[in-house]
Amino acid sequence: MLENYAKCLIQVGLHVKPNQVVVIQAPVEVYPFVQLLSKEAYLTGARDVIVRYSDEILSHDRYLYAKDIDKVPSYVVDFYNQTAQEEACYLFLVGDDSNLMKDVDPKKITNYRKAFRKATAFYRDQLDFMHCQWCIAAVATKAWSKQIYGHEDTHRLWQDIFQVCYIDNQDPVVTWEKRKEQFEKRVSWINQLDIHTLHYSNALGTNLLVELPEQYQFSGGSSTLVDDTSYFANLPTEEIFAAPLKKGIQGKLVASMPLSYQGTLIKDFWFQFKDGKVIDFDAKEGKSVLSEILATDEGSTYIGEIALVPYDSPISNLHQTFYETLIDENASCHFALGQSYPECIENGLSMTKEELAHHGLNQSSIHVDFMVGTKDLQIDATTRKGKKISIFQKGNFPWFD
Repeated sequence: MLENYAKCLIQVGLHVKPNQVVVIQAPVEVYPFVQLLSKEAYLTGARDVIVRYSDEILSHDRYLYAKDIDKVPSYVVDFYNQTAQEEACYLFLVGDDSNLMKDVDPKKITNYRKAFRKATAFYRDQLDFMHCQWCIAAVATKAWSKQIYGHEDTHRLWQDIFQVCYIDNQDPVVTWEKRKEQFEKRVSWINQLDIHTLHYSNALGTNLLVELPEQYQFSGGSSTLVDDTSYFANLPTEEIFAAPLKKGIQGKLVASMPLSYQGTLIKDFWFQFKDGKVIDFDAKEGKSVLSEILATDEGSTYIGEIALVPYDSPISNLHQTFYETLIDENASCHFALGQSYPECIENGLSMTKEELAHHGLNQSSIHVDFMVGTKDLQIDATTRKGKKISIFQKGNFPWFD
């Protein structure tokens, strides 16, 4: 099964091109799986495979004890910007314990992320403007499995990962090609509606009006580079997503699941919006970290993404919180504070950042997803001609693929 998963990530997630450099970031604990990935990448035609291992304990201690943590070494900056110049592709494997960083000052984490984003702006732009493929995927580690199930069980966690990524199917590559067609059907349906606003409501207390920019574009499933190479930025994925009008959100939005952010859990939180901006918020746990997220820059108090995910999805039906945004966000409709994606406006990939901002897309150094979907979530659209259309009923699309 691991061989099938490796094949799926290389051929579907990244869709490695002939003679391309492949960069893999992974917890050192899963090095045997990384060896499978490296071999599959070479067999697919990669020119080189560069692996950057991480260890969450070492990362924790660095944040806790290192001096000048907000300074990004030049060799790190050069690595990302130079590989992006070569149009490499990037596989990010996640599996850390989200509680590990709870004793670290959240300002240290936020400041480093800001510094890294600024120093590697070229690398980030290559990803955002569709010159380099990237994929985030999950791997089973001991600490993460213990957090999820209450005891170490990497075998069970691998099985859950295989299930939500459809790896237990006979040929997952073929399965994801079929799923790509399903996503395209949803995207085509919602893009032709010419939606002006979306109204979200549920029993948790969400009562939110979201305005979409003119010429909005929902995307989902696979993404497409400027050279027409398709890839999946997230595996698993169940979402279609768009960018709201930066100053077009009004009302209250209540999170439905905990948010794991840089090793800290944020629980039972909500936001109040006026003219797109967060004007009030609270959290029963992790409020200081949430405050640091919002204080990152001017754009971090605005929404950059809205995503539609059926409540009746394979991940949701596991009835399991994974404390990892990659998986949890695909069990639930979600929003993201911060950066919008250029592909979410017609011809956005050919626009400058200033032009994107002019069209109402938010700019920020962060992009932090949080989950809002529930089994009673109602989403009602109003088109620019005033027609009312139900987008979600009882947490799901009111039609079937």
